[in-house]
Amino acid sequence: MKPHIICHMASSIDGRILPERWTPRGAHSHEMYEELHDRLGGGSWIVGRVTGQEFAKREVYPERPEAKFPRRAWLPRTDAEAYGIVLDAQGKIAWGRSDVGDDPIVVVLTKAVSDAHLAGLREDGVGYIFAGETHLDPHEVLAVLSTELGIDRLLIEGGGHLNGGFLRAGLIDEISLMLVPAIDGASGAPAVFDGSGASAPARLSIDTLALISHEVMDGGIVWLRYRVTPALTT
Repeated sequence: MKPHIICHMASSIDGRILPERWTPRGAHSHEMYEELHDRLGGGSWIVGRVTGQEFAKREVYPERPEAKFPRRAWLPRTDAEAYGIVLDAQGKIAWGRSDVGDDPIVVVLTKAVSDAHLAGLREDGVGYIFAGETHLDPHEVLAVLSTELGIDRLLIEGGGHLNGGFLRAGLIDEISLMLVPAIDGASGAPAVFDGSGASAPARLSIDTLALISHEVMDGGIVWLRYRVTPALTT
């Protein structure tokens, strides 16, 4: 059964997601974002490689020609209340830690990743699972997380390509948007939902975005929640 997916993001009023670029400075509140995360029920969360890299404490894992590991899940923790899931298809992040805020890190890899990288993950105590031969498919990612860790609810927290990929795949059930009174204003800046890169992408298969709730927060921040109803396929 597919986990219930909530995409939880903070954005400027022009839909951009890098607070350090926004004007006026200081409009964003990381503390409020985390408060809303908790009000959504907390639990396991998932980010892409670029966001995951921000948590890393090592530069690179050493080459280990002698390392050989089977391409199956390795999970030192399976009893946590919440996991930090990071999509890192080719194994680029050297962690130097095993958790983020006490949430054990679980990396989702393709089977093309090197044995040396798997050795580094094991050394750091970072769990990993596989969801594809050479690329990650969102449906397979969720199926493996459900099977291996029993995850039935997940907060997707960016970046834009990750969010957009799950949205295009019809996997997002709710959108939680913390709208900050600030503007990025730059062309090409990362957005809440970024496209696939196709010159003329297909229209999203969404029937309705129904407003669940709205709340005005301190500092003029507005919290919006929408239920996503996919379009019926014939």
